[in-house]
Amino acid sequence: MPLHPVATDLWLVEGGPQRVLGLPIPLRMTVLRLADGGLWLHSPVPHGPDLAAALRAIGPVRHLVAPATAHWTHLPGWQAAYPEARLWAAPGVVARAARQGVALRAHGELGAGPPPDWAGQVAQEVLRGLGFVEIAFHHRASGSLILTDTIQAMAPAQMPRGLGALPRLLGAAAPEGGTPLHVRLLLLRHRRRNRAAVQRLLGLAPRRVIFAHGAWYAEDGAARLRQAFAWLL
Repeated sequence: MPLHPVATDLWLVEGGPQRVLGLPIPLRMTVLRLADGGLWLHSPVPHGPDLAAALRAIGPVRHLVAPATAHWTHLPGWQAAYPEARLWAAPGVVARAARQGVALRAHGELGAGPPPDWAGQVAQEVLRGLGFVEIAFHHRASGSLILTDTIQAMAPAQMPRGLGALPRLLGAAAPEGGTPLHVRLLLLRHRRRNRAAVQRLLGLAPRRVIFAHGAWYAEDGAARLRQAFAWLL
């Protein structure tokens, strides 16, 4: 899992497919280097020695970010390897992990306002649905919007035999991608609030949009973001 440089102080790590309900789902981690030189890890993939060495070459791991309801599975390994790193979790993540017998040590809960650790560098918005929360981040220096599950772009050819049509049926097939149908249904519970959050994100005019699953938007970020969220806007 090498680090793939995208822009100054921004890297991606492709974590390989992860089984979700038996389906192989690609997983991506985003790495930012903050102004103090510390690393900020969004939706960590499995920890391992090769990845640890690659990160050590660019800076110390200081922040672990669990940005959405289901993105905490690999955190215990990271907390064991970096006990001094601060864990920032979306609302409900720590409680959900605890219900599954996993104790996460969170430094703080994420919301619409960034903590002092990265205020002025990374802006935040909250997207909320029924039993679902995702924190969106905008890295100002690189003009990059970092999402998790609210946009996906899954390749039908990479799905198991007989399930290639699933991404299209869900409205989240590569290369266009979009919000999967099941996530749309959750977000509609707070449609007005989520629409306002997305409009604020569009106002930031992101150059690129990175998300955890599938082919991310390397260019024309604002236009493609507007297209993906047209159902909400």
